[in-house]
Amino acid sequence: MDYTTKETDFPLYLYHHGKNDRIYEIFGAHKTVSSGKVGYVFRVWAPHARSVSVVGDFNGWNADANVMERMVDGETWELFIEGLKEYDIYKYCITTADGRQILKADPVGFHTETPPATASKLYDTDGYVWGDKTYFDGLKGRNIFASPVNIYEVNLLSWKKHEDGNYLSYRELASELVSYVKEMGYTHVEFMPVTEYPFDGSWGYQVTGYFAVTSRLGTPKDFMYLVDCFHQAGIGVILDWVPAHFPKDAHGLYEFDGQPLYESSQWDRMEHKSWGTRRFDYGREEVLSFLISGACFFFDKFHVDGLRVDAVASMLYLDYDKRPGEWVPNIYGENKNLEAIAFLRRLNEAVFRRFPYAMMIAEESTAWGLVTKPASVGGLGFNFKWNMGWMNDMLSYLCQNPYFRMGCHNKLTFSMMYAFSENYVLPISHDEVVHGKCSLINKMPGDYEEKFAGVRAFLGYMTAHPGKKLNFMGYEIGQFKEWNYQEGIEFFLRDEYDMHRALSGYVKELNHFYLDTPALYEIEDSWDGFEWLAPDDADRNIVAFIRRDKAGNEVLCVTSYSGVDATDYLLGVNEKGKYRIIFCSDDKKYGGAGKLTKRVYSAVKKPSHGRDYSLRLPVPKLTCLYLVRESDAPRTPKAKSDKNGKNS
Repeated sequence: MDYTTKETDFPLYLYHHGKNDRIYEIFGAHKTVSSGKVGYVFRVWAPHARSVSVVGDFNGWNADANVMERMVDGETWELFIEGLKEYDIYKYCITTADGRQILKADPVGFHTETPPATASKLYDTDGYVWGDKTYFDGLKGRNIFASPVNIYEVNLLSWKKHEDGNYLSYRELASELVSYVKEMGYTHVEFMPVTEYPFDGSWGYQVTGYFAVTSRLGTPKDFMYLVDCFHQAGIGVILDWVPAHFPKDAHGLYEFDGQPLYESSQWDRMEHKSWGTRRFDYGREEVLSFLISGACFFFDKFHVDGLRVDAVASMLYLDYDKRPGEWVPNIYGENKNLEAIAFLRRLNEAVFRRFPYAMMIAEESTAWGLVTKPASVGGLGFNFKWNMGWMNDMLSYLCQNPYFRMGCHNKLTFSMMYAFSENYVLPISHDEVVHGKCSLINKMPGDYEEKFAGVRAFLGYMTAHPGKKLNFMGYEIGQFKEWNYQEGIEFFLRDEYDMHRALSGYVKELNHFYLDTPALYEIEDSWDGFEWLAPDDADRNIVAFIRRDKAGNEVLCVTSYSGVDATDYLLGVNEKGKYRIIFCSDDKKYGGAGKLTKRVYSAVKKPSHGRDYSLRLPVPKLTCLYLVRESDAPRTPKAKSDKNGKNS
């Protein structure tokens, strides 16, 4: 079909009104036919430019050789060039209003040169033959909130490296990472940003190519292959996505046509001063179309399952990281960024309209309300939120010597005061194991064995706590070193040292136990799925609670964060009968001391923790136990509970 400009009139109209979530179909460079000639048509938005041309090796980077023409909107530039081929490099040479010439990569380019080179590459994202239909058929009708979600967060450039220090390619990762994640029992992977970025030390959070996966590891179709392999293994793929800011690299979005365009022109909203980056202008309709299309692009072309939206708090507040006098209140005299709020709502509405199975996860670090509620009731429209409060409380608690933990016991229990206010993911992410914060195992006090015991106890507690789970790569083998983006994970530890190998086995079995136990994930939004047994035993550093599924099946979780054994712990329970320990983090096969040789304990008529029956249970120090009540009778659903966890 011959290329005609009229086909773009309505999409351009929608683009300028912030309602085009498919701008990648008209902007960028597309292989096409014009008057019987095969070539590429280029389109770019540069409303302030005096002129724009396409330059590259094909024309000797001559700004006068291929000059673009203004389209009907007067702001978009267009040109057809015959004879170009895939992988040819190009940039836009923009003559600014004040006569300067600047070279820019394509904001909607689909492939790039490998950094430090900065040009865009011609690439056709169509044509990959997907093999994940069965996977997506399985998502139909799925209730993600009542499903197991256990996420393995990965930096693709540093999960594993070749001996010479080179990266594993997307296709090599498809061979090694997919099988590892499947074997270890995770349900999802989350990739730190893969959108193209110039500086390795930014970890991908300073993006210059919002429609291009990083070329460091291969081509877009290589990345499609990686996602496809994960899906064929039954694993979901979540991407870290950065719509809050962008860097000031000369070839990127920074003052794209010679003056602020993608960034706000308002003095108080232009910069993230401490990050040295520019903030997007959420009041500009074209910027909304750009960002929302960038999100939809990865669902559409790359079949991803979800996006974790980075730094949401920095978008919501006008005074984020600012002192008095450095920001201007909104029209109501508040510090809320009304345009950013509207953008996030429109983003989520657009994604869920086209991709109803999507996971849209907010990394929102404040107490902003209704993050995971729909816009119709005043929410932001996400379906999950990282529980940063739980993360901060838990890590603060775990860093304490057990002797002093009784003084901050509330950090263990406070999360249940708000656990059902949002749909939460419990994150122990990359941010918690860098910049002197220590790896997870090195946060634990005590000697070598106690550090491992502390990790095992915490992971058992985390797995049973309401909320979906996320942990960063390396925790599962007990890597003592902090994460370094320039190095791979130290998998040799698992191969050469018993305790690291045992921890890996523990994480694997714990993950699979979670997958097989609906009581640990089926009811995450109400007290129907959770009941405290021992919330306030600060003196002994013990917490105990029940997790319950929709059929009434229960798992009791008892966790000791103490430095001494509780040899005769009296735990109140709801019913008389025998209780079996079905999972114990102190087992010798996990690297523990194996102090529990008895597995079945009988509840007797003795009051404890406000209940008529109790178990006399030995609880080894730094140990998590899971118990179930043995019964020949089928379980029936329990009565609903009030907000305090008491049966009604």
